[in-house]
Amino acid sequence: MLTKRTYSALVLVLLVAFPAVALAATGDEPRPRKPLTGPHLGLAGAKPVTGGRLLIEAANFGREVRAGARRIRAARRARLRRERREAFATLPAGVSMATLEAIASCESGGNPTAISSDGSYRGKYQFSFETWASVGGSGDPAAASEAEQDYRAALLYAQSGSSPWPVCG
Repeated sequence: MLTKRTYSALVLVLLVAFPAVALAATGDEPRPRKPLTGPHLGLAGAKPVTGGRLLIEAANFGREVRAGARRIRAARRARLRRERREAFATLPAGVSMATLEAIASCESGGNPTAISSDGSYRGKYQFSFETWASVGGSGDPAAASEAEQDYRAALLYAQSGSSPWPVCG
């Protein structure tokens, strides 16, 4: 025996699964669809899309979606770079981001995951494990976030000046 709740759930499933049944049950006639062309879309005199033309339009749409996604990603990267610059505008002991960027560019090309050929220097500023630990870092410097590497490099620069980077400092 069906309870009122079960009956209601069954009717709801049928209405969702079979919209034509729902329309017939309400007595409403489905409205004819407007064509995808015409003056209401600014396409006066355009012909309906059919056959192979539909495939071309779908491909064009896909390209537009991918281009939009690229623009969104580029804007997100730009925003993150701007936020990072703002967050590190005042580094420990007045070390400037420009100073750190010059050191990083020389040491690793600015790559936060860089590892020297013998593996003893790691990260954007080519920290040794000992130096990394001396400024409060833990684990592998190359595995740390870029922001943490920047902060630890600023601390090191505030303590020792450019001497930890004899070539690039």
